[in-house]
Amino acid sequence: MASETVIALLALLSSFFFLLFRKLARRLPPGPKPWPLLGNVTDLRPKELWLLATDWANRYGDVVYLHLFGQGLIFLNSPDAVMDLMERRSAIYSDRAPLVMATELCGAGHMVAFTRYGEEFRRQRRLMSQGLARGRIPEYHPLITASTRPLLRSLLAASGGDFVPAIRRYAGGLNLSVVYGLEATRDDDPALVKVEAATDLLANKITAGGGLWTVDILPCLKYLPAWFPGAGFLSKAAAWKETIIDSVDFPFSLLKARMDAGTAPPSFCSTLLQESDPALAALAREGFDIKWTANSMYAASMDTTITFTQHLLLAILEHPEYLKRAQAELDGVLGTGPTRFPTFDDRPKLPFVDALFSETLRWSVPVPLGLPHRVMQDDSYDGYFIPKGSLVFANIWAMLRDPDVFPEPERFNPERYLEKVDDETARRRDPRVFAFGFGRRRCPGVHLVESSVWLMLATILAMLDIEKPRNKDGKEIEPDVKFENSVFRTSTRFAVILRPRSDAVLKLIEEET
Repeated sequence: MASETVIALLALLSSFFFLLFRKLARRLPPGPKPWPLLGNVTDLRPKELWLLATDWANRYGDVVYLHLFGQGLIFLNSPDAVMDLMERRSAIYSDRAPLVMATELCGAGHMVAFTRYGEEFRRQRRLMSQGLARGRIPEYHPLITASTRPLLRSLLAASGGDFVPAIRRYAGGLNLSVVYGLEATRDDDPALVKVEAATDLLANKITAGGGLWTVDILPCLKYLPAWFPGAGFLSKAAAWKETIIDSVDFPFSLLKARMDAGTAPPSFCSTLLQESDPALAALAREGFDIKWTANSMYAASMDTTITFTQHLLLAILEHPEYLKRAQAELDGVLGTGPTRFPTFDDRPKLPFVDALFSETLRWSVPVPLGLPHRVMQDDSYDGYFIPKGSLVFANIWAMLRDPDVFPEPERFNPERYLEKVDDETARRRDPRVFAFGFGRRRCPGVHLVESSVWLMLATILAMLDIEKPRNKDGKEIEPDVKFENSVFRTSTRFAVILRPRSDAVLKLIEEET
């Protein structure tokens, strides 16, 4: 084992120097000056890296290059650069980094977010495109509606305390229902607990700090014995792998059992497992791709929903006038009070609520740098050399805070979406164009996520009053918000007071739940 490690290290060093000299011979994009061998290790930080990347954009331009021990990192900071590379050249910009820790050691290699670009990835995308096409989303509307209304009761119970578990419970229950046709009737539902545990691991352990572990830079370390000093990551990975695999197999096995018994309601998985298209039916019979695709859908939406909701509440706390305006518009459609819950059919009659949705998505930027793509061959752009194997980040944060497109970008202002503008300006302002990824890695569940989050927003605004908590002297307590997750812009917890708008609304909530 020791000789294999030495050989692997020598091979790695040889490759490093070869790649380094090859890169130096070409004109790389500008960026912070690297240290010899180490690269830009002192320039990087996991916490709110998007702010640092935007500072580089202001200093160096639309395309910025750094490297970490020879691993190229490229930040694309403008819509033009992103569309030129991630969209128009998606055939070579759609790979993922070979993250040894997440994929090999923790067992997440078949999750869509980590799958390398190739045949497996194409199969998964085909399944998701089939089950989540825009035309299929109305089939899920009853499930979304049934999951959204009980959320209000959970939020009221959490008023003044931590509301995030209620949002997590809502997002988890909705995903179990839509993806597997399973109904989580209690917080300790086994399927919900298992999938939430895996989602928490992925977001806060495995991909914490940007998802890059030492073993990802030096893959030979995976051959170390578990007792070796510094090899504690191997024991962690073994335990985490059990959690990941269990979260994939358990809900899928429940679904299959209910299908065999003839008691499974329609869902993403059941629909695909009964697919009549011969090519998709062949995939369905295997089941492997479906169960990993299903699990990926669950994990991808959880933190996005939490981040969006946190920022919606933060925006309303700072701008109560927008809540009153939204409630007036909703009352005009739902009846004063209101007298019923909003539905998807109401959306065309709620332009200000729609504007609030768009501005919350822009302002929150749930995944500010996206998940990095990996370029599969040497390329050139705007006179610069793009080395094969570089990890390419789309700086979504910078694009959704471009002052030329969004005047006063730091200000939460839904009215910007009510202005009459030409089609090109409307497209450049639409946060959906940027927030859900690009090219062949764009989130295929975008229509489902948008539908569920929009109805949640409309329901909360229609039924609840939202206020800052007060201390014993009656003074408002300002939310203490920090962003510590390196991938999602999820904030630390803060308190908010949530009340039903009237006794009639409370009765309506209790009757519906």
